[in-house]
Amino acid sequence: MSRTEQLNRQTGVEEKSRGRWLALSVLVLAVLLVAVDATVLGLATPALSEDLKPSGTQLLWIGDIYSFVIAGLLVSMGSLGDRIGRKKLLLAGATAFGAVSVLNAYATSPEMMILARALLGVAGATLMPSTLALIRNIFHDPKERSLAIGIWGATASAGAAVGPVVGGALLQHFWWGSVFLINLPVMIVLVVVGSRLLPESKNPVAGPWDLVSVGLSLVGVIAVVYAVKEVATHGLTWEVAASATLGAGALYAFVRRQFRLASPLLDMRLFKHRGFSGAVLADLLTVFGLSGLVFFLSQFLQLVQGRDPLEAGLAELPAAIGAVVTGLIAGRYARRYSVRSIVTGGLAAIGLALGTLTLIHKESGYPLLGAALLVVGLGAGFSFTVTADVILSSVPKEQAGSASAVSETAYELGAALGIALLGSVVTGVYQGFTAPAGVPAAVADAAHESLGGAVEAARLVDPATAQTMVHAAQESFVDGLRFASGVGAAVLLATAVAAWFLLKGQKLQDGIEH
Repeated sequence: MSRTEQLNRQTGVEEKSRGRWLALSVLVLAVLLVAVDATVLGLATPALSEDLKPSGTQLLWIGDIYSFVIAGLLVSMGSLGDRIGRKKLLLAGATAFGAVSVLNAYATSPEMMILARALLGVAGATLMPSTLALIRNIFHDPKERSLAIGIWGATASAGAAVGPVVGGALLQHFWWGSVFLINLPVMIVLVVVGSRLLPESKNPVAGPWDLVSVGLSLVGVIAVVYAVKEVATHGLTWEVAASATLGAGALYAFVRRQFRLASPLLDMRLFKHRGFSGAVLADLLTVFGLSGLVFFLSQFLQLVQGRDPLEAGLAELPAAIGAVVTGLIAGRYARRYSVRSIVTGGLAAIGLALGTLTLIHKESGYPLLGAALLVVGLGAGFSFTVTADVILSSVPKEQAGSASAVSETAYELGAALGIALLGSVVTGVYQGFTAPAGVPAAVADAAHESLGGAVEAARLVDPATAQTMVHAAQESFVDGLRFASGVGAAVLLATAVAAWFLLKGQKLQDGIEH
């Protein structure tokens, strides 16, 4: 081989390598888009509550309908990407995500906001499976792929940090709807640059997209999660029982149909792989334990401790910083030690950190909260990065979209259940406080709907009574937060034990794929 040929080959390899990492930079923009949106909502909740005046139930729906819809559609969208092309689906979804963000920003009623969040969930369901599936197909070296997944996860954590800080700054100068408009510049860059840099990939033998399976998946997930949410909030009623029955029946029919189809929407045989199933379960229960708590933490910082939105956003930074740091090194440590030790250690760290939050009270100093958030971030970075790697490594790259969708479904379903169940725990405890004597019934009812409602309702009574009522509401809210933290801690510690057994013998790949 001549020196010219050697130089040309070397230059080609370098360009190909550089192209992979440039493509990754586009993919993480999509992750940033979704992560920023999720955290911004929690920070904007107090201002949104004051403007739109949602009931406590409507507020929970605003918080979790996005996750409900995403959870119901992720498997379908992951499978669609396998069929029509992941790049095509990603760019179309990003465009829709940006457009629907405008609808969220200008919502004028709780009902409109719930609808806008649902539509955002439809668009969001196209993004996450596509990004992970493209990473699986772009990076053939397992060690490079582990680093790419670490960067992917770290970006999600960075988005969780950027969202509150940027959102807090916007909330101090503009109305709450402005926090959704920050999606637009990110979406524009993603679509323009991604159309040029991202390679297209799909399963060449995927078969037709089964619309019946799509419908069964959507109905099943949403109906079951709705039933769980309503049981936690209002107890068992015939409507809840009917919803649970409908959902369980739809999911059973979905599973049966997948086994019969020549080209299933989701290959159920993936779950026979113990490592795959263990990683999915770890993701679902980890997010369950975290999400409900995080959803109410912004309200605690603002409405209980009196921090402004920007200060509250900065206060939540340690969790994101911890996740970024460990996400980037998780793959290397999982190879040096073992998958199960890293995942189990991460889950246990989160559980112990949540346990310390059972000690929180209205006057708690920031060092306790900041330390707990940092440990939560460190544990999540280890756990989420390694489980995502395990899930992607367990399947052929042609099925990367479906596997990614299962991973993201677990994540979003865990978030929906966490907000519904742990959120309902907080709300249930909160609503037990006693309003001061002499407060009109209508004012007391408004105060019991949510902590934001109590702060708003306090303006309708005299200052002394208002102070007493708000103090009682804050103390009751903190009681609920402590109780939910204890439940979350128990879930995470139990998940750590389960992961130790389910991930036994699981290893990350080392050899380059061909």
